[in-house]
Amino acid sequence: MIGTDNTARKQAEAALLQAGALQNAIFNSANFSSIATDEKGVIQIFNVGAERMLGYTAIEVVDKITPADISDSQEVITRAKELSLDFNTPIAPGFEALVFKASREIEDIYELTYIRKDGSRFPAVVSVTALRDDQGGIIGYLLIGTDNTARKQAEAALLQAGALQNAIFNSANFSSIATDEKGVIQIFNVGAECMLGYTASEVVDKITPADISDSQEVISRAKELSIEFNTPIAPGFEALVFKASREIEDIYELTYIRKDGSRFPAVVSVTALRDDQGGIIGYLLIGTDNTVRKQVEAEQKLLDQRLRDQQFYTRSLFESNIDAIMTTDPSGIITDVNKQMETLTGFTRDELIGAPFKNYFTDPARAEASIKLVLSEKKVTNYELTVRAWDGKETVVSYNATTFYDRDRKLQGVFAAARDVTELKRFEQTLKENNVELESAKTAAEKANLAKSDFLSSMSHELRSPLNAILGFAQLMESDSPEPTISQKESISQILQAGWHLLKLINEILDLAKVESGQVPMSREPVSLAEVMFECRGMIEPKAQERGISMMFPPLDIPYFVHADLTRVKQVLINLLSNAIKYNRENGSIVVDCFTSAPERIRVSVKDTGEGLTPEMLDQLFQPFNRLGQEGGSEEGTGIGLVVAKRLIELMGGTIGAESTVGGGKRILV
Repeated sequence: MIGTDNTARKQAEAALLQAGALQNAIFNSANFSSIATDEKGVIQIFNVGAERMLGYTAIEVVDKITPADISDSQEVITRAKELSLDFNTPIAPGFEALVFKASREIEDIYELTYIRKDGSRFPAVVSVTALRDDQGGIIGYLLIGTDNTARKQAEAALLQAGALQNAIFNSANFSSIATDEKGVIQIFNVGAECMLGYTASEVVDKITPADISDSQEVISRAKELSIEFNTPIAPGFEALVFKASREIEDIYELTYIRKDGSRFPAVVSVTALRDDQGGIIGYLLIGTDNTVRKQVEAEQKLLDQRLRDQQFYTRSLFESNIDAIMTTDPSGIITDVNKQMETLTGFTRDELIGAPFKNYFTDPARAEASIKLVLSEKKVTNYELTVRAWDGKETVVSYNATTFYDRDRKLQGVFAAARDVTELKRFEQTLKENNVELESAKTAAEKANLAKSDFLSSMSHELRSPLNAILGFAQLMESDSPEPTISQKESISQILQAGWHLLKLINEILDLAKVESGQVPMSREPVSLAEVMFECRGMIEPKAQERGISMMFPPLDIPYFVHADLTRVKQVLINLLSNAIKYNRENGSIVVDCFTSAPERIRVSVKDTGEGLTPEMLDQLFQPFNRLGQEGGSEEGTGIGLVVAKRLIELMGGTIGAESTVGGGKRILV
């Protein structure tokens, strides 16, 4: 049997019992590590708190190790060195260093890092007491420790907060302005100098923050606070710090005014500075430049307004469409409609949205198939459906639809437009019913044109044959022997002149009839008026010279072209020139001009120096079978030439007119 002397432990327990109820509570608490040793430092008691903090059980340490064995060795060595210097005596770096002061009846509380059984560490605050017997001799030591982790963390947090506050105060990004209790500036930091343009010496002990703030805003703030707190508040520094003076958190927007007079929006946080008794000794106003945020807010407001405008514009387009418009999701559920869709179906927008698209058609299966067709083909055009309205009315519609997507090209659904084609259907039915009549009319017109063609061919033969016989007989008489008398020659000449003129008119009338009936096609090509006038002048000028009439044509430096039939343009110009020669004075003149009268239009004028026309004659100038020029050879007239010219001009898309005064000649405009 092996035994150990238990005297020291019993003495320690007895001493603890004498410490009283409070010490007993501490000793048995899980929040305190209570370690009792003998005089040499060997652990004799290891309470519950010590077990919880250090991870050892009592049986693992009692009578085996000292507290120095569960402490940071470097800290123990450092403590030994410091105590050796303090007390000018060598102290061993071990348990002696932990209890040296207590052994000399000096109160000793210090920080120490304990090492748990698992090797982890934690800071502890250790209070050391020497345990003595009745004669005052040391019989052991009691080390009561508390886990100091939370306190260390709190201290670190406080240090960090202090560093943050210090950084804010010295930052150029924050204006920190401290005042006395009356508002006079006492501190004006670097940030305030940067933001406001003043140096600290220019404002400290001289002005209040109200002096660098927008006066109207300060007045407005004073009025608002007076109403809110039902007490009069002066419009000055008091208005800036009123809430803070009553321990109410106060952060507000304020416009600061720089030394150069420029302004900027600031967000200001105000705190009352108090002494130990809670009395206000001043105020701290920390401000940040709010310009960028204000700009962002203004830009956001502008973007929001543009978005609202765009949405309104899009909705206006949607609603102003004459077709009934709707959108559906990919499954065919209606997501939006316009007013026309409400009118067409008789249902309200709220009733339509969320309902299946197919429900509003006489053939739901065909309507549903149209949605599937759009999704597969991306679009559908002229798909016929019949809408059934709330009151049972049916409307045939032409359904056109396409798929639509969001900006990420994700399918959103189908956009569809339904146009009422009821009237179109009725019109088509009417056309169908009248189709036979139209075909009959077409056949009749073709027959009429054929008959007209046959009649013209017959008339050409019937008129030309006797006229050619008369002209031939007159030519024989003119060359007969014996030679005709002078009076006979004059008669023969008149017969020949009239015959050739009549033959010319017959040819022109028959030619015009063939053009109008389509037997002779009229081409449309670019025609140079300069070339036409040059050719016509060569053909017609000898005839004018016989009567001493001079002809003036434009130089046409600008190349004028018309889209017409070349042959017909020549025919028209020759007719106009022939008319001007025929009804002109002897030794008169003819002036031809050409110019642009309007965009895409060219005007040609032929002016003569004849007797001119009365208003009545002017009205009949282009009428067939008029009575002009029949009596009194000096009168102006038209003959058939101008009538033919007028019709040819109209067939080529042109117009013809005339201007004239009696005695002043006439001017024909094409």
